[in-house]
Amino acid sequence: MSGAISGLGRFKNPFGFYNRTRDVAFTRPSILLPQSIYFDRTRSLGLSADGASVYAEERFENGIVRFQGGIGTPTTRDLATQLFPPDLDSSVDGDTSSIAQLMYEHDDGRFTAALSTADVNLDLNTGSQHGTLNFQPWILSLQYDTGSWALTSEYAIRNLAVSGHGAIRESDVTGESWYIQYSNRFYENWQWLIRYDSLISDKKDRSGKAYEKQGLGPAHSRFAEDITMGLQWSVHPRILLAAEYHHVDGTAWLPIQDNPVSSETSRRWNMLLFQLSLRF
Repeated sequence: MSGAISGLGRFKNPFGFYNRTRDVAFTRPSILLPQSIYFDRTRSLGLSADGASVYAEERFENGIVRFQGGIGTPTTRDLATQLFPPDLDSSVDGDTSSIAQLMYEHDDGRFTAALSTADVNLDLNTGSQHGTLNFQPWILSLQYDTGSWALTSEYAIRNLAVSGHGAIRESDVTGESWYIQYSNRFYENWQWLIRYDSLISDKKDRSGKAYEKQGLGPAHSRFAEDITMGLQWSVHPRILLAAEYHHVDGTAWLPIQDNPVSSETSRRWNMLLFQLSLRF
């Protein structure tokens, strides 16, 4: 059996395992998704776009192949404050971009593999200065799920090219992201999780020391390694309680809006999170 559908309007960007449902706490394995892949600081950009999308699938005896893609204009709400210091009169507008994902699910989801890619284009403005940004990620996603436990990993290569001058600093860097995550469902309504998450902003400057020598910011602002431990309890089909601890080395994914002076941030830091989720 096979089929295809298409549509016009706002669509959720298909990349990785969790992006299209990242707004629904009951579908996430943790309070925060791995920040090396699912950036919350640029959430609006990653979440959706306005344009045309297509979905197609082909079913086989032991598996199913799904394709999702779209062409449109990225959502850029609040993005300027994450790319530029808040004291600048800046704006970011989406330009024609594309995204696609090919996914294979075997044996009712026991094994799942996906390859996602995108070509994201933005127009940057700070006062009278103008520039462009092009972002091209490739993401490989793998998961083995027995029903009682799951091992999940995703790896991404991300090229980020910026052209401009002045406050719009010209650059062309390739970053690397990956995580490995083990989750275990015990009793009937409990799940615990442990994850290692790594983000490198520039593969040619993995430690950030060259960046720091140029006077652009502290070295630790160019990488982040996050060890996460989490616990979830499904109290009721409509009620979810979760707790989570993060030990982080590096600040590469910290929101600029909340941390405008990078030199005042600490290299090593911790988070303890709690969440109550309800659905109706």
